[in-house]
Amino acid sequence: MTIIRWFLSKTVREAVAMKRHVWKLLQHQRDILSPDAVEKIESAMAEVKRALREGSPRPILKTHIMRLEAAANENLKPYPNAGYRENVEVLLVAIAVAMGIRTFILQPFKIPTGSMQPTLYGVTSVPDFSKINYRLSDQARIQAEVAEQRKLQAALEIPTGWERVRQWFAGDSYVLFVADVDGQMERINPPVGIGRAGSIFKLYQKFVFAGKTHTLWFPPDMGGSDLGSRAGVQPDHRYKRGEVVIKMRARSGDHLFVDRLTYNFRAPKRGEIIVFETRGIYQLPQDQFYIKRLVAVGGEQVQIGNDRHLRINGQRLTASTPHFEFVYGFDPKSPPADSQFSGHVNQTVASQIGYPYSIAPNFPDESVTFDLPEKTLMVMGDNSMNSFDSRAWGAFPANNVIGRSCFVYWPLSSRFGWGNVQH
Repeated sequence: MTIIRWFLSKTVREAVAMKRHVWKLLQHQRDILSPDAVEKIESAMAEVKRALREGSPRPILKTHIMRLEAAANENLKPYPNAGYRENVEVLLVAIAVAMGIRTFILQPFKIPTGSMQPTLYGVTSVPDFSKINYRLSDQARIQAEVAEQRKLQAALEIPTGWERVRQWFAGDSYVLFVADVDGQMERINPPVGIGRAGSIFKLYQKFVFAGKTHTLWFPPDMGGSDLGSRAGVQPDHRYKRGEVVIKMRARSGDHLFVDRLTYNFRAPKRGEIIVFETRGIYQLPQDQFYIKRLVAVGGEQVQIGNDRHLRINGQRLTASTPHFEFVYGFDPKSPPADSQFSGHVNQTVASQIGYPYSIAPNFPDESVTFDLPEKTLMVMGDNSMNSFDSRAWGAFPANNVIGRSCFVYWPLSSRFGWGNVQH
């Protein structure tokens, strides 16, 4: 009945709040108060409690509230700056709750690379000179790729007004810097913000051109690259006044929540998109989180066929396998391509199409079988032509998993919501 009366009566709510507040202060000061003071306060609290339990009329309850307030004012030690103390206490509780939610229920996660495209996107840009491999011996190919990026840069149109705002909500940010004097780009500093290298929120970024420092406010995220390499800034080039030095559009990588609760009650299932720690995977940085699709678990045997389909214990996965509808929904007559669903590519297929890197050393051809030890997992990126995954570094401990992808909350693109993280 007290609960019902709490909803219906403001006086009852006031009495409950007063009793709780005085009880908390009494616990804080019990060791410094005299026995007589403690007895007076506890007696007044007992009267309020009895009145609540017996459903006393409003005037009587008001009287007991006033007596409790008087007893507290007379016997409790006053705190200096009580208002500040209470606000700080509320803030600390809010931080503790937020950290608890982040640790045990939902954790925000930002995708910096393109290994899960086109399911989930990392940071992309136009132009993007960072993806050009200048170490290739084929100079003609390098020059052609550079020319293509310069062409994209020249054709880029930077919107204004509400269109610029609309595109920002869709994840697109623009950077434009035109040389105001003749000179060279001398230095581009890393962004400054919250988190290491502004990983959580980027406030500003400074660069030095022709001896003058310029500030770029709220710079876009560059993912695993930096502003200079993405925009194709030439450090040895002397720019003329009026020449474009930086002109680019950066598209934000997907920001999502990681469900940290579910795997406390069941094991991860094949096909789910999981987030895991890199701890113990010696080919990877040891202090990061990666996101990939789970393809096999401990005790299973894995092969990658030349048809770009996985075989688990000899059974071929197809588009009818749960969570692989899009991964294997590709046209088998089309060659695998970057940022497109192309199944899973072994080293033989990659070499046949002229891919210049060793992308799958653990799966040189379709006859090779990888045996997973118990209590380990194997993961692969959906962007099979541009993903550094278990094809290269094998299995990892199952206890490295922290959760599964849950909800894309930024940007407000077609991938916003639950949809993409469920496939």
